[in-house]
Parts: sequence; C-alpha cells; structure tokens
Amino acid sequence: MEIFRVAKRFNPEILTIAGGLHTSLCPGDFARPEVDIVCPGQSAGIFRQIVIAKSKHLPFDTIGGIFINTATTFRKTLAPVKPWYPAGRNFIMPDRNLLKRWISTYRVGGSPHASTYLFTSLGCPYQCSFCSIWKQHDGKFLQRKIESVIDELKAVDDYEVVRFADANTIVNVNFIDKLFDRIAEEGIQKTFIMDIRFDTAVRYPKLIEKLAKGGLKVVICGFESFRQSELKRYNKHASAHLIEEAINIFHQNDVQLRGNYVIPCDYTTDDFKALSDYSGKHKVVYAGYTILSPMPGTVYYEEVKSKIIDFDLAKYNFFNAVMETKMPLEEFYESVGKLWLIKKGTDVI
Repeated sequence: MEIFRVAKRFNPEILTIAGGLHTSLCPGDFARPEVDIVCPGQSAGIFRQIVIAKSKHLPFDTIGGIFINTATTFRKTLAPVKPWYPAGRNFIMPDRNLLKRWISTYRVGGSPHASTYLFTSLGCPYQCSFCSIWKQHDGKFLQRKIESVIDELKAVDDYEVVRFADANTIVNVNFIDKLFDRIAEEGIQKTFIMDIRFDTAVRYPKLIEKLAKGGLKVVICGFESFRQSELKRYNKHASAHLIEEAINIFHQNDVQLRGNYVIPCDYTTDDFKALSDYSGKHKVVYAGYTILSPMPGTVYYEEVKSKIIDFDLAKYNFFNAVMETKMPLEEFYESVGKLWLIKKGTDVI
C-alpha cells in the first residue's frame, strides 16, 4: 500500500494493480484509494489482459474476475472468467535470461552459487488451520508434468542451487520418484532444497535416501509443535513422536534440516522451558521459531479474530504478537528470542 501511495503521489495516472495471496483471500482489504485494480486467484492471464486493455485504452469492465476501484465503488466485473491451469496447459516457463545482469545477487546463506526457484506443484492437500496456501487454491493440489519440470531444470545452467517452491514437495510419491529417475537420466546435477513434512519422511525413508543421492541437500520442515495436543489444534494431522525419527532420517542421509516451530501467544514460562528443552535435545542445523499469527483468510484467523488486539497488517509477519499474550509482552518476546540461541553447528544453510 505504501508503494502504491508513493506511485500515486508521483503520478496519479499510474495504474496500480494488486495480486497474489492476500488479494485472493481478502480482496476487500484493497478497497483503498491508492489501488486501481485487484486481481485475485491465479491471474497471470488476467494481468496480460489488463496490460493489453491499458495499452489500447480499452475499458477494464470486459475483463472477468477483477475488482475495479472507481471514485464511488469497489466492484467485481461481471464478464466471464476463462479457466486457467497454471500447473498445466497455462504454465508459463520463466525466461531467466532477463535476470543475468543481476545473477550475482541471487546468492543466499553465504553460498557462492546462484539460486533459483521453481515449483513442481501448487496448493496443498493438507488443511492446517494457520496456513493460507490451501485456502488460496481452494484445497486443490495441482501437479506439473514431469517433462515440464525437466525442461525447466535443463534451462537453469546458471543456477547451481534450485529451491523447489512447493508447499510440500512430496505429496504425489510416484511423481517425485519418477522425477528423480529422469533427473538422473538427464545427468542433471544440482543442489536441491525442498519443503517436506516430517511424517512423510518417516513414511518414505527410502525415497528420502534416493532424493539425497540425487542432490537433495536442504529440507525445510514444519515441526510446528512438540505437543500432540497443539498439532491437533492446528489440524496438522501428524504425530509429534515422529519428529525425532524424521530428524534422524534426514541426518543419516546428510540432509541439512531446518525445523520450524510456531509459538502461541498463550505460552507461559513453563511452556517456553518445555519447548527449549525439547528443541535442545532434538537439534537440527537450523531451527526457526515464529509467533503463531492469525493471517487474514485462514481458518485460524476466523477462530481467534475476537481475540485480536492489533489489526495493523504490517505486523502480521510471524514476529509480532497481534493477540494478547499471557506473559508480559516484553518477557514473551525475550523468551522467543532466547529460543533462537539454540543451535547445532552452523545456522547458515
């Protein structure tokens, strides 16, 4: 919003367009003077229509699926919306040649090699209450074709590190198994980073071993909590006792693991002590600790919205408490900060 305000101050004729996750779940949040058009959902094709209409001075009302901000109303267009299959026939292969002049900046975590993102899937079949990804895709899981992924991997010679930008890379086990067969057949050698659920690792240890041999070096894993009662509260559908087994499986395959925990605002000193003890005994290369945040549009937001005391969306960043804490606020933040001091080896991956 601040970027839009600056743009409008510079030149009121600049067309401001908002899209992405937040617009898909809460388009009404963008009914503000500095926003001209809102594009919810998978709107790459719609965005192209807007650009064409703008260049030809055509009305935007003929474009379906968007919200238009006029001087008096914020309304959705009535034109039909064409089906869009972003992981299928409408997948857009990125042209990374346009980034070559900046490639030296595409390095993270102290790595000397450039990194890039690609997705093999969109959406998520799981329905964790605090997560917005499955809500964004209406609970659907959209899988790309194996050869489409292979074509993209063959086109990223300048990038040694490839981050799979899936909510969960291993959902369709046969897909990922065959994908890594094809990666081996093509002689593709990359360092891969993935998001993998801890219960999936326990269920398919041989697959983890295969992926590690094929280049998997780093895994991001949402532990969320060491308590089964909390996982149930989050609708995680995983057993907390599997976390330790998953850590061992990844470590046995020389996979660097980042395990993330979420911290409810009602934690007490005893709760922090229990989490600290658990995390200290179940060390990973890098552990993350974020405050459980009621992101707009999620199930969790609807569950706790009556308890929210701070609606400034700039603070919905997983490091601010927007609900009242049981502990004094500064003590709560201090306790969160101390958790980040629990390390194993290096905290750079």
